[in-house]
Amino acid sequence: MFVYYIEQLLGSLPFFLKGLWMTVAVSGLSLVAGTVIGFIWGIIRASRMRFIKPVIGAWVDVIRGTPFLVQVFIVFFILPEFGIQLEAFPAAVIALTNLTACFICEIVSAGILAVPPGQKEAATATGLSGFQQLQCVILPQAMRVILPPLVGQYVLLVKDSSVVSAIGVVDVTRVGWLTVQRIPQGLLVFGLVAILYFAVCYPLIRLSNTLEKRMSTGYDR
Repeated sequence: MFVYYIEQLLGSLPFFLKGLWMTVAVSGLSLVAGTVIGFIWGIIRASRMRFIKPVIGAWVDVIRGTPFLVQVFIVFFILPEFGIQLEAFPAAVIALTNLTACFICEIVSAGILAVPPGQKEAATATGLSGFQQLQCVILPQAMRVILPPLVGQYVLLVKDSSVVSAIGVVDVTRVGWLTVQRIPQGLLVFGLVAILYFAVCYPLIRLSNTLEKRMSTGYDR
C-alpha cells in the first residue's frame, strides 16, 4: 500500500512543480517590490524627515506586530468592501510585498544608523550633497551591515509565502493540501512540500552565511 501511495505521489509531481513555480513567482515579485519599497522607507526612517518618519514607523510597527494571515485576509476580503476587488494572486503579492518592505525598512534603517556620524560629517565637509553622501559614503558602508540580514529576510519571505494558500493561491502548500485528500499520507505529502521549500531556501541560506562571514572579516580571504 505504501508503494502505491509513493507511485501516486510521483504521478502528482508535475502539479507540485507548478505549485513551486507559483511560490517562486509570488515570492520573486514580492522580493523585488518589497526590497525597493523597503530601502526607500528605511532611508526615510533613518533621515531627519520629521513628518514622514512617524507615519512609516507606525505602519511598520503595525505590520510587524500583527499576524501575516490577518493581513492577507484584509487585502483579499476587506478591500473589496471599499471597491478594491483583487484576485488571489495580486492580493498575495501586495500583502507579501508590504510585509517584506516593513522588515527590510528596519534592516536598512539600522544599517544606515550603524555608520559612524563622523563619516557623514566628513562627507558634508567635502561639499557633497545629501544624495551624494547617501550614494557614495553612507550606503556603501551600511551595506556591510544590511546584506546578511537582508538575504535572511528573503528566506523568511519564501516561507511566509505558504500563508497565501489560505486565499486560494495554488502554490506548493496548496497543492500539498489538495494532494493529501487523495493520498492520505500526510507525512509523505508534506515531506515533499518541505523538500521543495528547502530546495528554494537553501541557496539563500548559504548566501546569507557567506555574506555574513565576508562582511565580518572585512572581505579578507
